[in-house]
Amino acid sequence: MAKEYETVIGLEVHVELATKTKIFCGCSTQFGGAPNSHTCPVCTGMPGSLPVLNKQVVEYAVAVGLAANCKITQYCKFDRKNYFYPDNPQNYQISQLYLPICRDGYVEIETTDESGEACSKKIGIHEIHMEEDAGKLIHDDWEGCALVDYNRSGVPLIEIVSEPDMRSADEVIAYLEKLRLLIQYLGASDCKLQEGSMRADVNLSVRERGAREFGTRTEMKNLNSFRSIARAIEGERQRQIDLLESGEAVIQETRRWDDARETSYAMRSKEDAQDYRYFPDPDLVPVYIDDAWIERIRNSQPEFREAKRKRYREEYDIPDYDIEIITGSKHMADIFEATIACGAAPKKVSNWLMVETLRLLKEREEDPEDIAFSPEHLAKLIRLTEEKVINSTVAKEVFEEMFRADIDPEEYVTEKGLKMVSDDGALRSVVEEVIAANPQSVEDYRNGKEKAIGFLVGQTMKAMKGKADPGTVNALLKELL
Repeated sequence: MAKEYETVIGLEVHVELATKTKIFCGCSTQFGGAPNSHTCPVCTGMPGSLPVLNKQVVEYAVAVGLAANCKITQYCKFDRKNYFYPDNPQNYQISQLYLPICRDGYVEIETTDESGEACSKKIGIHEIHMEEDAGKLIHDDWEGCALVDYNRSGVPLIEIVSEPDMRSADEVIAYLEKLRLLIQYLGASDCKLQEGSMRADVNLSVRERGAREFGTRTEMKNLNSFRSIARAIEGERQRQIDLLESGEAVIQETRRWDDARETSYAMRSKEDAQDYRYFPDPDLVPVYIDDAWIERIRNSQPEFREAKRKRYREEYDIPDYDIEIITGSKHMADIFEATIACGAAPKKVSNWLMVETLRLLKEREEDPEDIAFSPEHLAKLIRLTEEKVINSTVAKEVFEEMFRADIDPEEYVTEKGLKMVSDDGALRSVVEEVIAANPQSVEDYRNGKEKAIGFLVGQTMKAMKGKADPGTVNALLKELL
């Protein structure tokens, strides 16, 4: 009888915080600057430079901890994690080992049980700690060398360390999506995997189903999308099972996932805490977080997705599917609510977000967080269509420009001469010309072929350069025919 194996997975999730400056200096955290342009003696590890803690980093860490049901460590401190690598200019990383800022939390995910029934599951969070990011190595194959950019060095991170509570790729993705939404709703990070502001390392082992002891785990890095994370989990799970089935041992090591080749390869043996020779950082004083500070942060927490979904069902007459999509992005939910506040009907706003907005995001391979048009402009566009200043075809054209450059729709319609023709005499004249020019379609319609009128509507809209109401054109054609 073939052995059955169970996969055991824990995650280390690194999240770049949305502060304007780095964790221990005043350098910019902005993504995409020229190499080594956002640096100073502190974040490049110059001798004699002294770090000063960014207060906002502490507040974001506490906010995430509270949202993840963690206990806040009111007296915490920083430690030095010693290792030698070119992207680490100090030869140590300032992190937290002994007294991390948050501990013993959980997030609840939706999953399925062994029978396939939907259920919820708590994924434990062992700890959340603050630390600084390292620089970025850029490998130049042409020159045969590696270059280092220290712009990212010193960017503030929180590392969220889960318990080994996940058993499948689906549970991992559900956990990551829940974490990402919590953090985005807090405004603590944009959590863009493609830019590295959210990164996950997967710790995975397998064991015979029913066994109590964990197997030997490996850690996989270089995972920059949910798709690559799912593929890496399945690939590493199968690799470990194949080793065990062939009588070989799984080696505890760090592996790098190559998504293009759908395989991983060993990088180095997996280090333990003692290998990093941690010790308290002598340049940073301990951080004391009193009850009043924690309560201020707790009271400033936003309305999270679960509460927002419930309120939308009670307040707005829109489908549950729309609610799921809109609340799946804090930015999209904010646009939805702000557009309604500008006077637009909820269903109209939802339609524009669910159809045209999602279509354009897909075409441009962008996320809802990248939406740049203002709620005021969307409300204006909806009003222009409701008041029949423009028709639906023109509205879509205007929306594309608004999506691209956030133009004012009223000004754009006026400048481009896109307003619908309101002169009934002029429209009637064009319809008469279309009828005269298409005798076959007229005859078909009079012989009972209802679809023939669609062709005549199209010809009229073409003659009017789209600046007519199709319903009015249809009614006028039927009258004259």
